[in-house]
Order: sequence, then C-alpha cells, then structure tokens
Amino acid sequence: MDQEMLIREMESIPGKLISLHDGAYLFREGAPAHYFYIVRSGHIFIMKYGASGRVLSLRLATTGSLIGELPLYEETPTYIFSAIARSAAEVYAIEFPVLQAHLEKHPHLSIALLKLIGQHMRKQHLKFRDLVLYGKKGALYSTLIRFANSYGMETEDGILISVPLTNQELANYSASARESLNRMLSELRKKGIIEMRGHLIFIKDIGYLKKAIHCENCGKDICNIE
Repeated sequence: MDQEMLIREMESIPGKLISLHDGAYLFREGAPAHYFYIVRSGHIFIMKYGASGRVLSLRLATTGSLIGELPLYEETPTYIFSAIARSAAEVYAIEFPVLQAHLEKHPHLSIALLKLIGQHMRKQHLKFRDLVLYGKKGALYSTLIRFANSYGMETEDGILISVPLTNQELANYSASARESLNRMLSELRKKGIIEMRGHLIFIKDIGYLKKAIHCENCGKDICNIE
C-alpha cells in the first residue's frame, strides 16, 4: 500500500477537522497525546525545544503528512515533539482509541502505518548522523538537500527551493545559532554553491553539498524534509 492509499483509507476513519492559523500550536511537547493527525493543507513544523531554549526543527509536514504518530499504543501517551503551524493549515484528527480499534480490525493498515513510522525514524536517524558526524555544516547541507528533494524546482542551472525560508528557520534545522548559519550561507554564496533569488534559495551545485556529507543517495522517499 502506497502512502496515498494509506491516507485515503485513514481519512475514512471517524475523526474531526481542525483549522490552525499561522503560528498556532497543534500540540506541545510533554502534553497528553489524544490524537493522531493527517495534514490536509498548509505546512506544520515538528520541533524539539532544548532546556537552553535552543530549537531543533525536525520536519516540515505538508499535505498528506502524518504527525503525532509516535505515542500510538502507549499506556499514558504524551507528545515528544511540538507541532506549530507555519501557515494557515488544516488537519484531520483521529482519537488514538478509535485509530487503535480500526488498526486491530484491519491488519493491512497496521502494516502500512508501521512501515511509514519506520521510514520517519530512519529519516531522523540520518539527519542526526549528519549533525553528529559532520557538525553544523553537515546539518545545514543535509537540510538544503532535503528541502531540494521536497520542494525543489529543477532548472538548467540548478534547483530552486520553492518554500521561502528565514535564516532563523534554517538555523533551527541545523541546530545552530543564526549568526553561525549566516556565516555558513555567506561562505556557500562566495563559493558559488548557492544564491538568493528574492526570499528563495537557489542551489547551483547540489553535488558539492552531497560530497561534503558523503551522501548515500537514499532516494527522495527517505531524504526529504517532510
């Protein structure tokens, strides 16, 4: 079962629609987890907050993304990340007991969901690998590659990331201070690896970024930001 079929079947399970305005929290880290969500429209940041106040952005969920899935089947589930709307967004919410009862009656859906959760975990492990092994630069480079795979528009000269990103947002994905992020972006611009086109990033040499982090060419189904 592909993800599109999985989403269609899950949206047939009784639930409710929730509308969010830009900047609204869908859920907060540590709060009791009651719902599993499917993003219907808009973009939602999945983020982790450190005790120091540092923010680590993990995903930019978009239409068709599943979020809030990790507490499934826990006795006293809590959300381990925070979810914040980056724009006006709409999600379909299914209560965990309702979802669990449906999964038990439809094993094929359980298997498909398990595969998708495993894929999400693999994505995060690879991102942490880039951060740990290659530092802040590795985290930034892998973030740019992932955004290119998710939101890139290919041209003859390179890849235009179609989602506008602030330097602070990129710093959050790279677990770095904005000042450090600014220096790394400036270095990439001077080397001719990227350039700014308005508020969008244009990657002129994605091969340079891949070589720097020893990219394994996992494929866009794994190497993306969603």
